[in-house]
Amino acid sequence: MWWKAVVIWFLLMVLAILNGTLRVEWIIPRTGLTVGLAISTLMLCALILLTTWTTIRWLGPPDEGKAITIGSLWLVMTLGFEFGAGHFLFKKTWSELLLDYDPSQGRIWVLVPVITFLAPWLMAKARGLFA
Repeated sequence: MWWKAVVIWFLLMVLAILNGTLRVEWIIPRTGLTVGLAISTLMLCALILLTTWTTIRWLGPPDEGKAITIGSLWLVMTLGFEFGAGHFLFKKTWSELLLDYDPSQGRIWVLVPVITFLAPWLMAKARGLFA
């Protein structure tokens, strides 16, 4: 089950990178920064939920605890990638990276890690994998 969780997470990261490319190249130039970021955030949340919906039976968490543990793994990997690659690879400052998590600045990116964490549990429950 754990190797499957990592495979699905890598798929989610590919989708996130494609979403980011679409955001930068197409969405933001047409909508502006704040609206573009919101659209991109909601699109990525939908992609995470859809991907988890379609793969959760294959992943097969046996109970709610394992589904939450998978979500925790995905969350740690996501934040590690986002902040690690963002800071060390793309040379963004920590304050630049944290800005996306500031709703007072019109940023709703915090929904992505929340959905990433909850998706395995929510979709397993929705698909009837446990009561």
